[in-house]
Amino acid sequence: MDLNFNQIEVNLRNYYFVLSFLVTVYYWVKIIFIPNTTLPKIGYLGVGLINMILTIQLIGRWATSGHFPLSGLYESLLFLAWGVSFIYLFIENFIKNEFIGLIISPFLLCLLTFTEFSLPNDLQVTQPLVPALQSNWLFMHVSVMIISYASLLIGSLISIIYLALNTKQTANAISDSLLVFDNLSYRTIGIGFCFLTLGILSGAVWANETWGTYWSWDPKETWALITWLTFAIYLHTRLLYGWDGTKSAILGSCGFVLIWVCYLGVNLLGKGLHTYGFLST
Repeated sequence: MDLNFNQIEVNLRNYYFVLSFLVTVYYWVKIIFIPNTTLPKIGYLGVGLINMILTIQLIGRWATSGHFPLSGLYESLLFLAWGVSFIYLFIENFIKNEFIGLIISPFLLCLLTFTEFSLPNDLQVTQPLVPALQSNWLFMHVSVMIISYASLLIGSLISIIYLALNTKQTANAISDSLLVFDNLSYRTIGIGFCFLTLGILSGAVWANETWGTYWSWDPKETWALITWLTFAIYLHTRLLYGWDGTKSAILGSCGFVLIWVCYLGVNLLGKGLHTYGFLST
């Protein structure tokens, strides 16, 4: 990587790490301690700045490496953080409510902290693409899968919020908010499910071109299928059986764990055709 961009990237990392911490503090203080106070949309602007900085970093890595920055675990985590912040901006603007920032902002902070401080340095530098990734399908498949993860994670987190708030002590007092969270979780998961389906299908086509088979029961493929089936059941029970509220929220919350197993669990094992090389195979 170019030496000048190395220093720029260090500065960009510092900026969005500090911003994500400040945004988290803002949402927690605003929502927990001064909920009825009217303040400028500081959290929204902060998440917007984080998204902008991540955009600059990803474009910079693209320019210096010559390929779309999705060739490794570090870059995919950056893209996931970009997707989470991007989708959240739409959600807060749509519902005109900062409450979801109470859980999304610390999630984004933890995601960026893990990305920057937990991965070995050799995984953070840009590397030439291995032959299997030297394809136009890299952008199509991987970017769609990461966007699906971002959307599904947010939808699952909203389901967790619903379960946390839906208690005997609070359900009646905030019934309108619970309805909003239930509907928002459903819509966000529905969008993520569409992207996940498209990502799996595009991956199958790419796999056939590269390995001569559409499906090989690789650990990543298997867990992607399990994740897809879980959210398919979530949507199926809502659409055909009228499930909503607590039942759907439980399914959505389970999906949060499955996504991380599918996304990071396989990489931590360092096994299979889809590993980004977190550990040596």
